[in-house]
Amino acid sequence: MGVVAVHCMGILVKCAHHFCNRFQKQFLDYGGAVMYGLEATPSACLRTHAIWGRRIVGLFLIITQLGFCCVYFVFLADNLKQVVSAANGTTNDCSPNRTVVMTPTMDSRLYMLSILPFVVLLTFIQNLKVLSIFSMLANVAMLGSLVVIYQYIVRDIPDPRNLPLAAAWKTYPLFFGTAIFAFEGIGVVLPLENKMKKPRQFPVILYVGMSIVTILYISLGVLGYLRFGADIQASITLNLPNCWLYQAVKLLFSFGIFFTYAVQFYVPAEIIIPPLVARVSERWGWLVNLLLRMALVCVTCVLAILIPRLDLVISLVGSVSSSALALIFPPLLEIATYYSEGMHPLVIAKDIAISLFGFVGFVVGTYEALVELVAPAATVVNATTVLVQ
Repeated sequence: MGVVAVHCMGILVKCAHHFCNRFQKQFLDYGGAVMYGLEATPSACLRTHAIWGRRIVGLFLIITQLGFCCVYFVFLADNLKQVVSAANGTTNDCSPNRTVVMTPTMDSRLYMLSILPFVVLLTFIQNLKVLSIFSMLANVAMLGSLVVIYQYIVRDIPDPRNLPLAAAWKTYPLFFGTAIFAFEGIGVVLPLENKMKKPRQFPVILYVGMSIVTILYISLGVLGYLRFGADIQASITLNLPNCWLYQAVKLLFSFGIFFTYAVQFYVPAEIIIPPLVARVSERWGWLVNLLLRMALVCVTCVLAILIPRLDLVISLVGSVSSSALALIFPPLLEIATYYSEGMHPLVIAKDIAISLFGFVGFVVGTYEALVELVAPAATVVNATTVLVQ
């Protein structure tokens, strides 16, 4: 899944470069690349309605990035709730056999509302270069947390022969949504390239960076499942002991996720807000800008409150929108871009196969996520047990 997703990112970058050179443009976003791709097709119908390519991509980008933001609200609330619940019983004893009596605390939805004002203030930062500083701090925080998490889960791994070799087929669609959610960063690929001093070096940075991410995902997922088995939670941080060291790790990871929210929020904000601000006078433009940002953040918070299950939110967002952006659109864009110039039949077959794979995952993954979402709590399958395999 990771290899295919990164390959599709490379396709998008290649097609964007092709149209930049062809039309003498310095930069093209995802929607612009799709629009020019449709204009390059032999089909007169597609050329006439090429602008809809930009609009559809913009819609999916908004859904995907705001979906990420919803996931961050749920993650922050779950981790903060666990830290607060165990605060009175937290000690320096990090033994996994030690039982901590959890103090009753407020519902996770109330934690989401509590952090809402701070997230709103964070999204008022609109400069991508400033956000990149926060992103760097977030990456450092999460990297430090991962080091501590790794050293904990590699200790005392039980006999793996007691674990099932494979999961039920019904859970694979949920895995698809979760996996594509994890690897879908295609919405910020072209904006990041545009902000680089040496954009031509971006493909190398992309492949190296995503290779590291893929190794981290696979190793953490496998080791986490071997360590915790069926008891693994939607976020592995929730499986850590309630001692001061690992409570600090949860807070540090939450700190990183908090600042990452602003980076993910940047893309939908840039799509939605500028056209609306342009309709008001310059005098009121700044106020409308801030109000719209506040409204979008509130929307993500409300959606997170309505679906407070982290595993299902991730799978649903991944299946509904991430699959389209990461797997379905890029291969079709490559065909539209280069078909009239001549393409090898194997390349066309490869692109069609990837798009069909993404479409099947989109349909089946969305269906299964919705079924699990409406299922009674007592009958819901613990999908996370499978997703980390």
